[in-house]
Amino acid sequence: MTSEIFQASRGTRGNHLFRTVIEVTDKAVVRHQRSWFSKDEISISINKVASVHIKTGILWSDILIESSGGTDPVASHGHSKADAQRIRAIV
Repeated sequence: MTSEIFQASRGTRGNHLFRTVIEVTDKAVVRHQRSWFSKDEISISINKVASVHIKTGILWSDILIESSGGTDPVASHGHSKADAQRIRAIV
């Protein structure tokens, strides 16, 4: 399986200049978040994913992917509804 990349919309909070990106591979779910001088990556192994929560609004969806290992969940906001559903289907 190749990786699939989902980018948040620039029109949402925190994504105006640098978009949040969720990458789903056959081994892990990775959230890439950039700022002016740094890059933050959080990953959860596919085997450790406990649940995927999607909160949909009028235009955008918030995604919360929790792990069974007790680490911090992967959270992202500003994705389209179709992208959120596709992430849940893959994971």
